[in-house]
Amino acid sequence: MDVDSAAIQAIDYDEGQAKLFVRFTSGERYMYVGVPGEVCRSFVEAASKGRFFHAEIRDRYPYNRIEG
Repeated sequence: MDVDSAAIQAIDYDEGQAKLFVRFTSGERYMYVGVPGEVCRSFVEAASKGRFFHAEIRDRYPYNRIEG
């Protein structure tokens, strides 16, 4: 889903596999593995998506860049 953020364009979540997909405004896309549903919900609801991402997701979960 598209979100209102200066840094993050879209957030998607696969609850069955606990995978969080983040597309940044730069166009880069990443998949974060093992992210609990409550963290994703808090991320979507955060007033500052960029601040929440840096504090609660970045460097806390394994990730892969999605090419293409």
